[in-house]
Amino acid sequence: MSLITMEKEENSKANVFFDKNRGGRLLTVILFLVLSVAGFAFSIYLFYISNNLYDYALAVSFLALSLVACFFNIYAAHWYYKSYFYDEYLARIKRHLKPLRTLPTVAIVMPTYNEDTGEVKSNLARLKQMDYPKNKMHFFLLDDSTDRQANAELESFCNDMQITYIHRDDRKGYKAGALNNFMRYSDDEFVAIFDADERLTNTAFLRDILPYFQNRNLSFVQTEKRYAKGTFFSDTVDIFDAFFFKFIEPARALNNTAVFAGSCGIIRKTALDRIGGFPEYVIEDTFFSFESDMHDYKSLYVPNVYALGRPILTFTSLVKQQWRYNYGDTQFISYFLKRNRGSKTKSLAHMDYITHGFGLNYISVFLILFTIVSIGIVFSNVPFIHLDILNVATFASLTNDFEIFGFLAFMLSIFTPAIISKIYFNSLRKGIMVFLLNYALAIIRTKAAIATFFKGNPGVNWNRSAGIGNRLANAVSNTKVELAFSSMLFVLGYMALLFSNIAGWIWLSWYGILYLLATVFHRKYG
Repeated sequence: MSLITMEKEENSKANVFFDKNRGGRLLTVILFLVLSVAGFAFSIYLFYISNNLYDYALAVSFLALSLVACFFNIYAAHWYYKSYFYDEYLARIKRHLKPLRTLPTVAIVMPTYNEDTGEVKSNLARLKQMDYPKNKMHFFLLDDSTDRQANAELESFCNDMQITYIHRDDRKGYKAGALNNFMRYSDDEFVAIFDADERLTNTAFLRDILPYFQNRNLSFVQTEKRYAKGTFFSDTVDIFDAFFFKFIEPARALNNTAVFAGSCGIIRKTALDRIGGFPEYVIEDTFFSFESDMHDYKSLYVPNVYALGRPILTFTSLVKQQWRYNYGDTQFISYFLKRNRGSKTKSLAHMDYITHGFGLNYISVFLILFTIVSIGIVFSNVPFIHLDILNVATFASLTNDFEIFGFLAFMLSIFTPAIISKIYFNSLRKGIMVFLLNYALAIIRTKAAIATFFKGNPGVNWNRSAGIGNRLANAVSNTKVELAFSSMLFVLGYMALLFSNIAGWIWLSWYGILYLLATVFHRKYG
């Protein structure tokens, strides 16, 4: 089966309800709103039954966390619903496009760092098959690799393929530094970027995307990024990222805050020059997108797949990706607050950037904080009432009504991603896996945020010395914090059971299982 056929089939499955059913969007919005109300209502319940300072402190803490969660849930609902209208918005733009009289020159750039040389050469050769005049395309390989033999092999390949080979002995500025260094070698009108692991599936990429730049104020166009088919785990990770490209990116593009995702996109060279190149941070693409907006440029998102990335087959690879993302997002929070001071950016744009910067921190740090507050609640004097069906059905007491909201919030937090995944990606199992992965990654992401504040390593280095080839030994060695936290939760849950607090035992044991998943997934997926 060809890559193009695979991509078309994947899009067809993913869009079972996406293009046909507006009701799916409404259901998604309702789920997020109910989740917000449920968490807030349970906070009120805690205040209602508190009878000492300790209980009130727990109620205040839970309320503060619930208000933050409410904000993110409502904003997520806004994104999910607003994205429904993006196809119509893009269709209006396309109706005003005219055939290009003169085709511009394009630099097609591939940055690489210690990637598999065979994959790099194969994907470069595929890019050379782009449906565009040969004299209008110039290819560049930006090789920051440290292996001298690989450097020589790639340089020889580039010489044979008429590709400009640029090597740096240091990685100053990481990928952004490599791209900024490249700008000295090119005077092309546009720059198209592809990552080393991405294989072109549609050779019409340039002909399809370049016409949008008839808007002279457009700085970049981003297309949809997806991974090639792989295993259940890697396909779940694909959905993990697809939530962003299916819902968040279209909604942001309507606010002119689309994110350049680092590859599978085209940038106007004059805009890049005026902005001053790529800000040299770990996630240079997000910083560049923000600078584009600050320089009063427009941006656009085209929800079509033109290349498929290498599937993320191991939990370790996912951890490295998520560490880098959250490290960079945490850097962006500080950058945004300083750079945006006194600007005239619209309020919706402000919210887009704030939620982007805090997004992974919210998903991870707040999961941990909710867990800690839950421990306090279990060992408090909060007199939880045993509900029965008659009380719930007849709204027998105000206290009961609010208590059941706590159970509802708990269940919705599990099933909302599963239901959304079923609606838009036709897979309930992968939706549940998305929920589980968020807990498995919570401590890892939090450690990345902490490392940012202390200017630590922007990459995670997991130890492999504890029995090379022994997955369990490596999993235990690399997830010591998660193991310690989950063990503590199991012990506290057992203590709650000793006090005949069965609900507390179940509650804390469930959290213990969720954080233990970091070790389980490392052991299972590598």
